[in-house]
Amino acid sequence: MRRVALLRLKLFRHSTKAPERLIVAPTDLRSIDPHVADEILNGRFLLAGRMLETNGKSPFTFTLPSRPFATRLHSFGWLRHMRANKTERSSAAARAIVDSWLSIHAGRMEGIAWEIDVTAQRVIAWLSHSPVVLQNADRGFYRRFMKSLAFQVRFLHRMAPFTLGGLELFRLRIALAMASVAMPTRASTLKRAAQALDREFDSQILPDGGHISRNPRVGLELLLDLLPLRQTYVNLGHDLPQKLISGIDRMYPALRFFRHQDGDLALFNGATSTLANELMSVLRYDETAGQPFKALPQSRYQRLAGGKTVIIADTGTPPSGGARRTAHAGSLSFEMSSGRHRFIVNSGSPKFAGYRYVQMARTTAAHSTVILNDTSSSRFSPSPFLGHAVTEPVKTVTVERAETEDGRDGIKLSHDGYLRVFGVLHERELTLNAAGSIVTGRDRLVVREGYESDEPLKAVARFHIHPSIALHQSDGESVMLTAPDGESWLFSAPGNEVLITEDIFFADSSGICGSDQIEIDFDLAEKTEIRWFLSRRG
Repeated sequence: MRRVALLRLKLFRHSTKAPERLIVAPTDLRSIDPHVADEILNGRFLLAGRMLETNGKSPFTFTLPSRPFATRLHSFGWLRHMRANKTERSSAAARAIVDSWLSIHAGRMEGIAWEIDVTAQRVIAWLSHSPVVLQNADRGFYRRFMKSLAFQVRFLHRMAPFTLGGLELFRLRIALAMASVAMPTRASTLKRAAQALDREFDSQILPDGGHISRNPRVGLELLLDLLPLRQTYVNLGHDLPQKLISGIDRMYPALRFFRHQDGDLALFNGATSTLANELMSVLRYDETAGQPFKALPQSRYQRLAGGKTVIIADTGTPPSGGARRTAHAGSLSFEMSSGRHRFIVNSGSPKFAGYRYVQMARTTAAHSTVILNDTSSSRFSPSPFLGHAVTEPVKTVTVERAETEDGRDGIKLSHDGYLRVFGVLHERELTLNAAGSIVTGRDRLVVREGYESDEPLKAVARFHIHPSIALHQSDGESVMLTAPDGESWLFSAPGNEVLITEDIFFADSSGICGSDQIEIDFDLAEKTEIRWFLSRRG
């Protein structure tokens, strides 16, 4: 059906009429970097961690250095940087690159350039930055630009029924809604786009404001486009989609919930690094300001806070549907931040790395939790056809929250990800005192009564440490963690050997980098429980 729809689009593409003008250019809240604009003007494209030297030629005439680079180039989000240099030279350069894309890719409808999410991002970028591209444009270019824009909108409309749910479909609906208000259109088209957007709020934004993917960063990505869309509706006097305002208001508390003390978002289920200015550009429109919730019951996360310390724990099962292709096996993992620093983290997901690293980042070993026999708690399909989706997920996670009389806040958790394969239930307890100076942890692996294993059961409790934190082995049972500003915490596990080992941090803003981790290895034939502590020392 999708191939038939594409064939019809190709056969009747010339019937697309070019609108005479654009009504408005929605705002782009993403950060602008004048350095990137200067590099582009000098024929150097720095995207997705790779550099392409064009020597004044179109970047679309080169073999592109990586798939992430190609995705960034074809989605045209880099156009926003050209606004930093408000000169005719900047507009002419942007226009020449767009013109090159129109000549090479507008009529081909294949490859990365016409992937649905890339097309949706390009429509949003062309609408938002049309003043830069169209400044002093001749009539011929203006007409080609408008006709291609109209056809891409038509393409998205036809491809919507064949799009997997999740961020990709939500962004498609945002692009169509944005086009319906920014381009001349009929009232019925405006209404249908608004209704379709409402349906995504109903199906994708959970009652607690989290996204169905359970990825903390998806909410930020959506808000960066939803906030300008809301303002565009208001500025033009259109009736807003019914769920737009309430949906945005619902998303803000979830965004604050995942925010660490250093201002970055927690690294769960595919989240990667977040630029501080992007997060702040969204939070300044937050009209629901208040203290973060203690829990997101539908998103299945828990938060402990005391003094200047925050702990965020994943207490859910992998998401269902299309989101299983990006879900991580991080049940019961946690992150801890204090002061202006994150101390314990998950490895996160790489922004620009290849597919192999993305899959490595999804494993339980890349999360601050316990792994049994080097096997992830949720297993992934080996088939690329299935997108390496989670096929054997953790099915049940139990959560019990309790506050003690002395002011300690704690959670008791368990998951059954190892029950079927190894006959083992993982239980974890985390507590934080009221002053935020002592964290107490307990990990217990309960072997099901009567279960006999053919192989030894060996567990590793991993605590991934943020690359900015220095580690020093105090003794065989403890390690000192020190932040750049001198704040330090002592990690100890009495009766256990505590090791510092090499690690990899996928979510650094500059790309994959080396880091360290703390490990505690134990054999279930000898012990099934470990206790560990974190105490602030300075």
